[in-house]
Amino acid sequence: MSIQWVITMSRRPFVRHTLAAALAMLVFTACQPKNSNADSAALVTPARAPVTIVAAAPVPGVALPDFASLVQQHGPAVVNISTKGKRVRAGLPGMSPDDPLFEFFRRFGIPGAPDGRGGTPRDGDDEGMRRPLGEGSGFIVSDDGYILTNAHVVDQSEEVTVRLTDRREFTARIVGLDKPTDIAVLKINANNLPVVRIGDPAKLRPGEWVLAIGSPFGFDNTATAGIVSATARGLPGGDSNYVNFIQTDVAVNPGNSGGPLFNLLGEVVGINSQIYSRSGGYMGISFAIPINVAVSVRDQIIAKGRVSRGRIGVSIQQVDATLAESFWLDRPRGALVVGVEGGGPADKAGLRQGDIILSANGRGIERSEELPTVIGAIRPDSEVTLEIWRDRTKRLVKVRVAELELSGPTVADAGKPEQMGATDRLGLVVRDLTAEERSRNNSPDLSAEQKQRRAAVPEGVLVVRSQGAARDAGVQRGDFVLNVNGRPVKSVKEFREAVEKADKAVALLVQRGNSQIYIPVRGE
Repeated sequence: MSIQWVITMSRRPFVRHTLAAALAMLVFTACQPKNSNADSAALVTPARAPVTIVAAAPVPGVALPDFASLVQQHGPAVVNISTKGKRVRAGLPGMSPDDPLFEFFRRFGIPGAPDGRGGTPRDGDDEGMRRPLGEGSGFIVSDDGYILTNAHVVDQSEEVTVRLTDRREFTARIVGLDKPTDIAVLKINANNLPVVRIGDPAKLRPGEWVLAIGSPFGFDNTATAGIVSATARGLPGGDSNYVNFIQTDVAVNPGNSGGPLFNLLGEVVGINSQIYSRSGGYMGISFAIPINVAVSVRDQIIAKGRVSRGRIGVSIQQVDATLAESFWLDRPRGALVVGVEGGGPADKAGLRQGDIILSANGRGIERSEELPTVIGAIRPDSEVTLEIWRDRTKRLVKVRVAELELSGPTVADAGKPEQMGATDRLGLVVRDLTAEERSRNNSPDLSAEQKQRRAAVPEGVLVVRSQGAARDAGVQRGDFVLNVNGRPVKSVKEFREAVEKADKAVALLVQRGNSQIYIPVRGE
């Protein structure tokens, strides 16, 4: 019975009286103390014939999901992740330092501030400085401590702590992260850990039950359930073109990010990542990254420290009903090519503006947002066969896939645990660059323009961790240190020797992106 039916039918006198009597019986009975006797119950029995409520008969062969067993079996492999970011100057928005209440609010916090303190110094921070805190979820994918989570959970974090359901805590190392897919790989030093089982998201169907486990608002190992609302969902205006999300109605809130989405077989099919919300909280729609995307990213990060993606050099748009009719296509589908990069793979293969890409290597392209995901997963320098629609005819075109170029020298933390020792007197941990990282700009397939556009990987050492004096001076994780006090350093050994020979004040030549700057650091 819908609310509208109740409102409409209650205007009829007979039904109104019947409903009023039934509601009076329910409310009154619910308010009785537990020791009510039969006589008191008789006082509230309506004079009319009692209303009989008939339970719906169960559907033969269909059982309700056993979520309790899923949580019991697989919950121990889900972890809580807490992070501490870089120190930032605390501020009181909209308040002048000359305001009489400024000092009061600075010390005791602004009511309603996100951290509850309004910028009050914490964790031994310097006066007027604070460290942003964050929380999220993750899950263990190998018994020796590899963990998957969202990149946005740990991005820009200096300290990452992983807490298991048995309340053990570990300091995690960020092995690498991939922002286009919002995937990060962490590592903790532990063995014989509980692990999840990986499923196949391609088998998911809308309407299928799924279960999320995570730490919304910091409440560890919280289970929420729902159904798959849609699959292969592209997000308009999103930051990523390389993920076709699983849409669900599972309750996902801040803190759930990075947690697993299980099917009823107890297999992880996705990573809970985003929600649509006007309030910042759950409003009935959530999105998960398919686990096959995450596994591919994990394997590449662990193997070579970065993620390679294919590209063919086209810009595309959605095909709606009007465009399909204009191009004499049977129905709206595919990706309409609106631009072709001159000299790019698609241009060399003969693709034109106005072509509609219908499939890639036999996989149909229903919506334009599916194409970057398919092409991005293809190994660079291999061929992809595209089925295109041109001049009312289907054609096959072979395109040699190129590698998607990064905007800067994004180098993942590929160092082994033994390479990541204690910080030196400046507060730095650095590592040597791999041969692959050093040769990334020397590929003969790159044009001069491409080499100029791509930020060069310099000769130097990579900053893996920055804390203490170096962090306070502005040295960041991911910076390249090129020389120390004017002395070039091309290895960790040379860097350490130069630092040891220097006085307390050390001038580091640092490259960040395409820019170089000297950063003075006063060591201990």
